Amino acid sequence: MAGTNPYISTPEYEKPKRPYEITIIYEGEPHTFTVRPEEIPYERSGLPGSILDICEGHHIALEHTCGGVCACSTCHVIVKEGMESCNEANDDEMDQLEEAPGLTYRSRLGCQCVPNGTQSVVIEIPRWNRNAVKETPHD
Repeated sequence: MAGTNPYISTPEYEKPKRPYEITIIYEGEPHTFTVRPEEIPYERSGLPGSILDICEGHHIALEHTCGGVCACSTCHVIVKEGMESCNEANDDEMDQLEEAPGLTYRSRLGCQCVPNGTQSVVIEIPRWNRNAVKETPHD
């Protein structure tokens, strides 16, 4: 992770043990990838193998103002399919999700939601969850 949040408890999660497919619906367009356990973590944001980590590793912009440490709600996503394979949200994540617009019973923070690879997953990044004024990524 890019950093840690000393004010929250570390969530329990299981990394995938075998490849699985994930579809990220971004700007209304589906992007499907195979997640390979040996490639995790992809980047440095969010929990290893989290939706945020996968998005970053596949160049899909998922806003994460806090750097992926469960200190904001900007990486709000909706798990359309495969919720059963994702770790449970802990109290710290639920507290942050309360701040997200358009909350649903399938809402999660992308930085905390880690699929375990037992089934395919479909994630939607809500259209309102965009930062229209964002710096160009630094290389």
